Amino acid sequence: MSRIAYVNGRYVPHRQAAVSIDDRGFQFADAVYEYFAVFGGKLADAAGHFERLWRSLSELRIDPPMSETALKAVIAQTVRLNKVRDGAVYLQISRGVAKRDHPFPNPAPHPTVVITAKPVNYAAEHAKAEKGVAVLSRPDNRWGRCDIKTVGLLPNALAKQAAREAGAYEAWLVDELGFVTEGSSTNAWIVDAEGVLRTRDTNANILRGVTRRNLIDIAQEAGVPVSQRPFTIEEAKSAREAFITAASTFVLPVVKIDGAVVADGAPGPVSRRLRALYLENAKADAV
Repeated sequence: MSRIAYVNGRYVPHRQAAVSIDDRGFQFADAVYEYFAVFGGKLADAAGHFERLWRSLSELRIDPPMSETALKAVIAQTVRLNKVRDGAVYLQISRGVAKRDHPFPNPAPHPTVVITAKPVNYAAEHAKAEKGVAVLSRPDNRWGRCDIKTVGLLPNALAKQAAREAGAYEAWLVDELGFVTEGSSTNAWIVDAEGVLRTRDTNANILRGVTRRNLIDIAQEAGVPVSQRPFTIEEAKSAREAFITAASTFVLPVVKIDGAVVADGAPGPVSRRLRALYLENAKADAV
C-alpha cells in the first residue's frame, strides 16, 4: 500500500509529497515537530504532545496553522488513510515560505504543515527492551533552548551517528559540569544505589519529554521514589539500573554505558515494571 502524507491541506502519495525550497523549515530549521505513538489507531499521550506543540510554536512566535480540534481531525484522517493500527505519527510545522532572509518575514506567511503516519513493529521493539541496549557518552554541544522541540537536530544526529558507529543504540549527552542532560533523542534515567529513580530536571537544558513527565507520575503512583537531580556517567555505570524514555521507545532498558556493563547486564525489575505500567496507561488513555 502506498503511504499517504498530509501537506498543506492536501492528502498526497508519500513519494509525491513536497514543500517549497524557500520554506523556512528547510532554509533555517525554523520549524517544530512532534512524534506520537499510535495504539489501536489512536494517539498516545495526546494531551501532553499538543501542549508541548503549542508551547514550541509560541516560543518561536509561529501562529498555529489551525485549531487543535482541526489538527486532531487531520491527524486522525492521515492515520486512517495509511491504515495504521499500531505505529507512529510525525507532525512538522514550519513558519512557512518566504524569500531567504534571516529576520521573520512580515507579513507572516501561512505555516507549512506536514503529517505522516506509519506502522511500527512493536513486537520487535519489545524484544529489544527485553534484551536492553548500549549507550555512548558524548559532549552536549547543542543550543541553549532544547526545551523547544525544533527540527534543528544536527548536533543530535551527529551524536546518534557516533553511537551507532560505536555499536551503541543511543548517545547520552554530558554537559560542562560532567552531568548527563539527556539522550540525543530520548530522556536518560538511572535507578541509583539507594533505589531512587533519577532523571535530569527541566530547568537544565533538556527537552520536556512527554513520556518522561508521564512516567514520573506513574512511578510515584507505583511507590517508586523519584528525584529530579543530575547524575554523572560514572554514577550511571554503578547504578542498579539505567534506561531511556521517548514516545518512540517508551521505557527502554540500558545495559551498557561506554562499554561498561550496568549491574548484571540485563534489564532490571524497576525498568521492566515501569515499561509495563507506561504501556498499560498509554494504551488505555489513547484518543
